[in-house]
Amino acid sequence: MSRIHPTAVVSPDATIAADVRIGPYSVLDGAVTVGQGCEIGPHVHLVGPLVIGQGNRIGTGTVIGTDPQHLGYTGQPTRTEIGDFNTFREHVTVHRGSHVAGYGVTRIGSHNYFMAHSHVAHDCRVGSHCIIANGAVMGGHCEIGDRVFLSGNTAIHQFVRMGRLSLMMGLAGTGKDVAPFLTIKNRITVAGVNVIGMRRDGISSADITIVRKACHILYRSGLLLKDAVERMESELGSHPLVAEMLQFIRESKRGIMRSVRARGDEHEE
Repeated sequence: MSRIHPTAVVSPDATIAADVRIGPYSVLDGAVTVGQGCEIGPHVHLVGPLVIGQGNRIGTGTVIGTDPQHLGYTGQPTRTEIGDFNTFREHVTVHRGSHVAGYGVTRIGSHNYFMAHSHVAHDCRVGSHCIIANGAVMGGHCEIGDRVFLSGNTAIHQFVRMGRLSLMMGLAGTGKDVAPFLTIKNRITVAGVNVIGMRRDGISSADITIVRKACHILYRSGLLLKDAVERMESELGSHPLVAEMLQFIRESKRGIMRSVRARGDEHEE
């Protein structure tokens, strides 16, 4: 049976699975749906419309589903959707979607780990198996691919996309899209390929070598972006991981990061 602390406040509009645990002084406000096996710590604030899947752990002081921090938002009906088996540590904040045309929902996938004080802004889409470290923040409308790693105190500008298995080192930030498999250092530098992350995902050494070659063409050949993309296509485009990178680059609206560190083109993180 569910264990709801007597000091918790649960809206009559909320739908709570039978085995959910809710800690002291937590508030479930409005149409909040919580799936089986979820554990909600003390002083948590959940605001509907919000759907939370099964097996999620929500830590002390976390706030999910409150109004977007958008000056044009005036209470339009928007929502938040969260998948299964995510962990939200202390004081994580997730805002619901905004009124902007084509948006209106903030979505988080499954098996993600959000460390203390990280922030997911309105209309963001976070994939699955991501790690969002302490103090990492993303602006509105960001798209975070599967298995992305955002290190401590990193910052993602609004509308930016992070490709699958990309990694951002501590204190880094970006205002441009980051292609899949790449590692970002500081605010302007592509440090190379996320080799460790790719290995952990079961990608073979041969496939990683191909991605390294693509990274070299893109960042070390001295070619303009258009010419580098054409060379990647002609020399490596038949490989599925390079094809994924090329598709990501062609779909970019903000453009991708182009700078590279002075020495080397891989940073094995």
